[in-house]
Amino acid sequence: MKDKVAEIRSYLTGSNQRITILYVLSAIFIGLNCYLIYRDFYWLLFFPLFLVILYLYFYSLDKILLLITALTPVAINITQFDLNVGVSLPVEPMMLGVLLLFVVKLFYNNQVDQKIWSHPVTIVIGLQLVWMLLTSITSDMPLVSFKHLLARLWFVIPFYILGIQLFKKRSNINLFIWFYTVPLIGVIAYTTYNHSLWGFDEQAGHWVMEPFYNDHTAYGAILSLYIPLFCGFTFSKCYSGTTRFFAGVVLLILLTALVLSYCRAAWLSLAFALGVLFIVLFRIKFKWIFFVSVILGILFYLFSFQILDRLEKNRQGPSANFVEHLRSISNISTDNSNLERINRWQSALRMFEDRPVFGYGPGTYQFEYAPFQRAREKTLISTNAGDKGNAHSEYIGPLAEQGLPGMLIVFVLVGSFIVVAMRVYRRSADREVRMLSLSLMLALLTYFLHGTMNNFLDTDKASVPVWGFMAAIVALDIYSGKESKGSVLDDR
Repeated sequence: MKDKVAEIRSYLTGSNQRITILYVLSAIFIGLNCYLIYRDFYWLLFFPLFLVILYLYFYSLDKILLLITALTPVAINITQFDLNVGVSLPVEPMMLGVLLLFVVKLFYNNQVDQKIWSHPVTIVIGLQLVWMLLTSITSDMPLVSFKHLLARLWFVIPFYILGIQLFKKRSNINLFIWFYTVPLIGVIAYTTYNHSLWGFDEQAGHWVMEPFYNDHTAYGAILSLYIPLFCGFTFSKCYSGTTRFFAGVVLLILLTALVLSYCRAAWLSLAFALGVLFIVLFRIKFKWIFFVSVILGILFYLFSFQILDRLEKNRQGPSANFVEHLRSISNISTDNSNLERINRWQSALRMFEDRPVFGYGPGTYQFEYAPFQRAREKTLISTNAGDKGNAHSEYIGPLAEQGLPGMLIVFVLVGSFIVVAMRVYRRSADREVRMLSLSLMLALLTYFLHGTMNNFLDTDKASVPVWGFMAAIVALDIYSGKESKGSVLDDR
């Protein structure tokens, strides 16, 4: 009994000592902060937040992934403030932290499910990373290429590899979608307010979303990416009336913002996704799709001269009028945006002809394409300085930077997630799984169709949802209706 009393007294004494230490440290922290604030230094105020985030990194990595997701729409690229560093704050340093922690945990306690490593989509992504490594070694600018490869790793590891494990719990897929969308609505409100100050002018619509998105094409791509998902949430009966109501409100906000974005590629990508939905729901067989595609291809070839002649006569420029703006898509005579894309694509093709196998190296296009431009193809917005973006294509860009294998791997990646998503959709009896697999596939299709005219996978804004959605499709394929085991996301 005496030993028990002594043990309790010792514990209480220790508790009192710990409380005293806590009070002393708190007093020192408050006093130091008061002094630093007086000296106009405020960064120490964030130290407790830093400690909380550090704790989550080691004991609740899933919450870090969701936190990064929520911060991504409002993250700011500091190159927009004339600093010669291309990093998106605060999310890219946080992703790098996840990557480093993943590598440590992988060596310490490898709990990544082998089904993830052996999945077809993972194999294609791994092949892409290996090829990027090889082409970085042969690159004209190795430092640029290895930085590009590192950035791809800190997108893929957190949001694809760890994302699959996060999405073992199906409700986390919905959380992931909502965690990105709620801050995105804040960005939409900010953009719409700025746009209203300019009378919703078409030209102003190109930049009013800055500094959160660098232009209307990136902004439109993300809006179209989320619309299929919220169509699913709104019209699927597997959710409560309250969820469907709020999803419907979000859907209306996204559609309105998409119209006001004046992003023609995003409008087309959404129309394409609607066509794919029609094919899936009405179970149109592949042979008929192939047959129609061949017929259209033959007709285009036979009447190519007349089609090009008609396109050259179209001089409709960008307009605030919806119909006129759509007509400007085919203007290849006077529309500088369209003509500059053609200039970039032609330059990329010449780069490919010069180095067809290994290309010039990942991330190097914007620094290398200037000598491949032709005077007759340059526009009022052309540059030789390498400061106005890349090849404007998720397919032609890799062709110039990583050769023919680089482009083919992208096509195989797109095909692989389509096959897997359709497999999940067809085999599952669960309505929510079917809805999620179809909606995620349509969402990714909007992005990769948009990717024929723009490319954003080197940015956090697009990479977080794109790799996350692929992870969700793979997780549904592997774990739907199955019990999950431990993972590297566990606290030990």
